[in-house]
Amino acid sequence: MSQHSSPQKGGSVPSKGGSAQRWQKVARRIRVPLGFLTAAIYLVEVARRPPHPTAIAWSLALVLPGLALRAAAAGTVKKDRELTVTGPYAYTRNPLYVGSALIACGFALALLSWPVALLVAAGFAAIYPPVIAAEERFLGAAFPEFASYRVRVPRFIPRLNLAKARHGNDLSGISPAVTQAPAGGFSFTLYLKHREYNAAIGAILLYLSLLFLRPALENLLHAVR
Repeated sequence: MSQHSSPQKGGSVPSKGGSAQRWQKVARRIRVPLGFLTAAIYLVEVARRPPHPTAIAWSLALVLPGLALRAAAAGTVKKDRELTVTGPYAYTRNPLYVGSALIACGFALALLSWPVALLVAAGFAAIYPPVIAAEERFLGAAFPEFASYRVRVPRFIPRLNLAKARHGNDLSGISPAVTQAPAGGFSFTLYLKHREYNAAIGAILLYLSLLFLRPALENLLHAVR
């Protein structure tokens, strides 16, 4: 989910390469189920491993910025209605996915599990590039200004400043909002509409699991014995 609900809403968009398009469709369909499967495997690993308070503390340096970035993006994007180029979308074309990557890396760090880290990396590599490609194909067809926007804003790794966009030439093809977000650009109503609070709730539950799931299971087994 980035700037729209469905890359092919209202009809299909022609694409190059039938196999690539088929995988994009598969990736969109399995993305959510794969997320639940990964969470289940994560909880199994949490139950098997003692908590690492230091690693859990360090993980906050990734998880909290990830949550903040996703919140800012969800409160800015207006799916299917316009090409969003303000707020975090002025630094990266996919702030929601960047935020998800930060959160996933943070929780992999918190668990100190190489298998989980490799699973997360493989999942992102297999799912998100084709999903992003499909979404950008849709945006390019729906919004003529997307071609200019994609030239100036990176697909994933955020740029740290907007100096080139401010002082560059030929800005006529893109909204000025790319370089200057309007006051009150963030909308809490949009944040609620997109149910982004679920990400924060999920993060809290995972942290509680990291801290208390294994000790609770050990106490339960001790009581049974």
